[in-house]
Amino acid sequence: MTSPDGVWLNTSPSLQCFAHPLLSYLSRQATVTQWNYQQNQDKACSFDEAIIQLHQYIHLLEQPVHLIGHSTSGLLGFLYTRLYPNTVKSLTLLAVGSDAAIDWQAHYYTHRLFMNREKLFKTMVYNLFGYQDQQTLQDLVTLLEQDLECSLSPHSLFKQISIQPGNIPVPLMIYGSNDDPIVDVDALQSWNTWLKEGDCLLTCREGRHFFHFFQAPQVGSQILKFWQSIHPKCLAMSQTNLYQAAPKT
Repeated sequence: MTSPDGVWLNTSPSLQCFAHPLLSYLSRQATVTQWNYQQNQDKACSFDEAIIQLHQYIHLLEQPVHLIGHSTSGLLGFLYTRLYPNTVKSLTLLAVGSDAAIDWQAHYYTHRLFMNREKLFKTMVYNLFGYQDQQTLQDLVTLLEQDLECSLSPHSLFKQISIQPGNIPVPLMIYGSNDDPIVDVDALQSWNTWLKEGDCLLTCREGRHFFHFFQAPQVGSQILKFWQSIHPKCLAMSQTNLYQAAPKT
């Protein structure tokens, strides 16, 4: 199977729409595929199973690839890269703090003990996206409800976990937003202890947790610069290429 330049990891089908502007931007200068993992509602969440399926896909490619992931998808990329660094050119983590397990669901479950479900979802929408009109608010609540039910997550109402960072043996980009209430600036800056020469930590001025949706050109430009600094001649400079979807798992 021909290798793309990059693989976008997606463990959250209901929230994948927020990645489209960034993927479209990247596809102007690089070949980017999308790898999807959908959690089986009849089975317990298992990152081990997701890692196995991701490795089966990447193993079919002709050469190592750049991995990109937002939030929990980034956590999956983080765990995978620590196990299989030889298959990864670089790792880009969007909205992933020094406690790599922290996602919006961790915040939801922490506050669920003190707030009813309906009010909490509306609060989460405001925290994640800012003020919205009534229809948009309800649409976003629906997406979060779906994500809570159907996405891969290390958290539940009864247990929230922590995953501390460590050395990543490939070039690493950490990217976040200054106004993200889920992964704040302190959580991003804590990565500095683990960054090596050639790694980078960047922030957007605004955009909240889904800053890659609101600031797609800025984020995409920095990702492409990062890739080009690693392998300047390896990007497919196609002006018409669209991102492709890898086989669903």
